[in-house]
Amino acid sequence: MKNLDNLNFTNTFIDLSPELYQAKSPDPVTEPYLIDFNPAGAKLIGLDPAESERQEFVEYFAGNKLLTGSKPLAMAYSGHQFGSYNPRLGDGRGILLGEVTNGDGHKWDIHLKGAGPTRFARGFDGRATMRASIREYLAGEALHGLNIPTTRSLAIIGIRDLIYRQTPELAAVLVRISDSHVRFGSFELFHYTNNPNRVQELADHVIHHHHPDIENEADRYRIFFGRVLQKTAFLIAKWQASGFVHGVMNTDNMCVTGVTFDYGPYGFIDRFDPGYTPNSSDTGGRYSLGKQAQIGYWNLSKWGESLCHLVDPEDIMEEMAEYQPTYNKMYRDLIGQKLGLGVLDSEFTELTGSLFQLLYDNPVDYTNFFRALSHFPEGNYEGLIHAFSNRNEIEEWLNRYQRLIEREDSPFEERKEAMDGVNPKFILRQYLLQNAIDKAVKEADFSEIERLRVLLEDPFRDRPEIFKKYNIDPDLYASDTPDSLLGMQLSCSA
Repeated sequence: MKNLDNLNFTNTFIDLSPELYQAKSPDPVTEPYLIDFNPAGAKLIGLDPAESERQEFVEYFAGNKLLTGSKPLAMAYSGHQFGSYNPRLGDGRGILLGEVTNGDGHKWDIHLKGAGPTRFARGFDGRATMRASIREYLAGEALHGLNIPTTRSLAIIGIRDLIYRQTPELAAVLVRISDSHVRFGSFELFHYTNNPNRVQELADHVIHHHHPDIENEADRYRIFFGRVLQKTAFLIAKWQASGFVHGVMNTDNMCVTGVTFDYGPYGFIDRFDPGYTPNSSDTGGRYSLGKQAQIGYWNLSKWGESLCHLVDPEDIMEEMAEYQPTYNKMYRDLIGQKLGLGVLDSEFTELTGSLFQLLYDNPVDYTNFFRALSHFPEGNYEGLIHAFSNRNEIEEWLNRYQRLIEREDSPFEERKEAMDGVNPKFILRQYLLQNAIDKAVKEADFSEIERLRVLLEDPFRDRPEIFKKYNIDPDLYASDTPDSLLGMQLSCSA
């Protein structure tokens, strides 16, 4: 394991043309302090967890000191926001320190979010609120626990300086870890400013670091586009099956490595509603649950336009034609896994269609329904039935479901174990997250952040010894969201 002094930073992005970034050090802060440290994030980069106990840890990752070998910069990009092109974006408050290579040879970007204004700040203070930092920190760990590709975090560092939004706010720096920070919007900036050389340079950079096997292929740019398309379809299928809504699927929030990127007003659905969005700013529901798949297609099409001088437009369209069938197959497979079914024929289609209509028509918790279904037909599943307004409808559906189970002839315990391995008992519910934020902001009590982080490391099973150590009541954290707290929303500015 490495210590802070020998992390062996490099920064390959700073070797690219200066138009792609601004070389910029983080702005120092007053009396930084540790809000929460993520040992799993430290493991990714091979850092000894004991290093988090040193004062130097918060000084380095708040931006007060530069780690040896780091070459900080702010990345340039633009993007389509809510369907309209915005040329004035870029890392206004984010600093990429560089890359750390772990013992397995994997490179990870280390990025400080909220590290002070850059030339892309557009007059803003370049800081991040503590509440927004907590939200992103826990979201990354929650999605990783669900096996959904995502950015991660090493820590949240609190700072004493107040920042001003609608009211004075506590601020923090999020130490983000990702395999890349190149966005669809990174390419769009240079496409729309008629600078195709920079588009090609950026594409070559990503291919070299993430797709070295195609680097010498004549059609490498088409292959690159196709691979990103596949990863994006897979990612959004995982979101949909888990009931996760990103909330702000702008092209500058889409990463070319197919990970969940830039968390704002996200949320998991409580009850199945395709129209749900956790973003109160999204009054038209552009980024609602039911539209995420088509927005993924739209975003890829905009990114594809920026590659038009590298890939023939007809080839782009041929690749785009693969998006919907790829997404459909992935999503269908995932729902099959959630139901414990492997034969995905027309009867399966009819069964799932009627199920989602039932879930839409009844006040049923989406996550807890699938978790309880693994008890059927030999366990205690009565609670599942009582959640439906019309008992006859759910019993009729269960009878059809049982026929599909029986034709596959899989042992009950085997199927239950498989279902419990994909249907979580615990998710990052909005009200639980808000409780952690309120304790941190109002009481300087960070224990609930730690508790949720530990809980969501493995959301599929009970861990009595761990739960006892961190004072986690599994029944409380697995309960349906109280009716008064259903459908919570936040604005983009939150």
